[in-house]
Amino acid sequence: MIAYPVILTLDSNGTFIAQFPDVPEALTVGSDQADALYWAQDALVVALSGYLDDRRDIPQPSKPKRGQKLVALPPLVALKLAIYQAMRDQGLSQAELATRLKCDSRQVRRLLDLDHNSRLDLLAEALKALGKRLVIEVADAA
Repeated sequence: MIAYPVILTLDSNGTFIAQFPDVPEALTVGSDQADALYWAQDALVVALSGYLDDRRDIPQPSKPKRGQKLVALPPLVALKLAIYQAMRDQGLSQAELATRLKCDSRQVRRLLDLDHNSRLDLLAEALKALGKRLVIEVADAA
């Protein structure tokens, strides 16, 4: 699970602002803390999608401060971001990954599209082509 620390601040009009120190572009508001946290995940995904569009590195989540809330990325989004970052780290283009996967570059674009519901086996193959492997862990809820 990839989760980013979130700061919830009570605004002067009684709403809560959710912001992420590691991803300052992710900012949202909610009528209460629960509502702000609900919308925070969407704001985080949208902001990180912008990092892909701008060809920027994905920031690693910082260690949360004691009692600080976390917002987890949806699993498929986290996996796609890991593939994207591995490509950046290796200086690999989408066309080069497509060659490694023996597929069309459109398929690679879909694998990196955070809104596309990609198949897990295809994402795992992309990781393998990047010298990575997928590890799934199930833990008790806190």
